[in-house]
Amino acid sequence: MVKEFKQFALRGNLIDMAVAFVMGAAFGKVVSAFIDGMVLPLVGLIQGRDFSNLYYPLSENVRAARELAEASGSGLSLENAKEMGPVIAYGTFITVAIEFVMVSFFMFLVIKAMNKMRTSEEAPAPEVNRSEQLLEEIRDALKK
Repeated sequence: MVKEFKQFALRGNLIDMAVAFVMGAAFGKVVSAFIDGMVLPLVGLIQGRDFSNLYYPLSENVRAARELAEASGSGLSLENAKEMGPVIAYGTFITVAIEFVMVSFFMFLVIKAMNKMRTSEEAPAPEVNRSEQLLEEIRDALKK
């Protein structure tokens, strides 16, 4: 049983898959940092407010506190609103959706580049059919 487990664990496909998971997790962190640090501030600049604090209040307590905070010119943060009552944090959902689209697009580009490299490396010589091969042999024989 130990021998079978060793063969399973050291199989090339399993190790490749483990490396892919680790690389995928690291890639996800890079994309998250890019979106949080560069994309969302630009969206917030266009929108005129902090993108991560977009929410819809579901209770009267949160609505009243939000209106009071907006009247004073500061606004109620998502964290404070969550402490006061239930909210729908749609800004978080939009952030995750943007991350998903960007990760999917970047993975598409990586896979497309890998497939292009693979096809250029593995371009086999075109096969010559039997009749063309016989004609070439006859031609070469006549040249001699």
